[in-house]
Amino acid sequence: MKAPDFDYERPADLPGALDLLARHGAEASLIAGGQSLLTLLNFRLAAPELLIDIGRLAALKQLVETDRHIEIGGLLRHCDLAASPLIARALPLLHQAIGHIAHPAVRHRGTIGGSLAMADPAAELAACCLALDGQFSLLSTRGQRWVAAGDFFQGIYATALAPDEILTAVRLPKGEPGGISIFDEVARRRGDFALAGLAFAATPQAGGLKGVRLALLGVADRPILARDTMALLESGPLNQARVEQAAARIVGEVDPPEDPAYPPAYRRHLVGVLLRRTLQRVLMAFSA
Repeated sequence: MKAPDFDYERPADLPGALDLLARHGAEASLIAGGQSLLTLLNFRLAAPELLIDIGRLAALKQLVETDRHIEIGGLLRHCDLAASPLIARALPLLHQAIGHIAHPAVRHRGTIGGSLAMADPAAELAACCLALDGQFSLLSTRGQRWVAAGDFFQGIYATALAPDEILTAVRLPKGEPGGISIFDEVARRRGDFALAGLAFAATPQAGGLKGVRLALLGVADRPILARDTMALLESGPLNQARVEQAAARIVGEVDPPEDPAYPPAYRRHLVGVLLRRTLQRVLMAFSA
């Protein structure tokens, strides 16, 4: 199919883009990499009156390290993050996840801001930002506000973004020294949307774990934290018995949507498998 008719603007700077959004609001859509929006347009699932092309705004391509955080501009592409030594060193969870996103052609066009704003429940970067307790900068002509990842994702393809706002940056805390980060997912084929996945971050402590963050993707209408399982993993030493307890508990924390190809029971099973093999990797790290 062909996309519906639309007007097109390419603002020269960020204030120009914000002004266009303020004037057109919900009638406009932002486009940068276009890896999601172009498909929606061609299938007539989206029909904006105006496309605002922000893909060349240099102000949204920053990558900044502070003492406590890494700030990532909304227009940095997946491939930019994959190639960054800073991301590999300071945010290894993000670095691991990027290789699971679609295919190289998509990763060379898709942006982190576009992925997060799309809010696909199976999106890898959304789950990583939730696991890392990230914050998102939302900017409009009314000003800037920072929204926690846990408050940003509000349902399938639904976020806290107002029609006149741009997701300009992602702020992620740097992990503690010696921290463990593991990303894993199950997909029918490499590059397909995940049937289930997890993003895990924690810090070893006296044979156990502290600061456990465990985000799941593909099993709800948004990325979710497995809070009961997180608490269990922090409650004592990590051993084989606790691994099995955690794998059983996490299955009871998820309620996947109905899917004729992959029923909820199957996705629940996958979540248990993913957590079990994640924790086995942690145990191996303990014994190394």
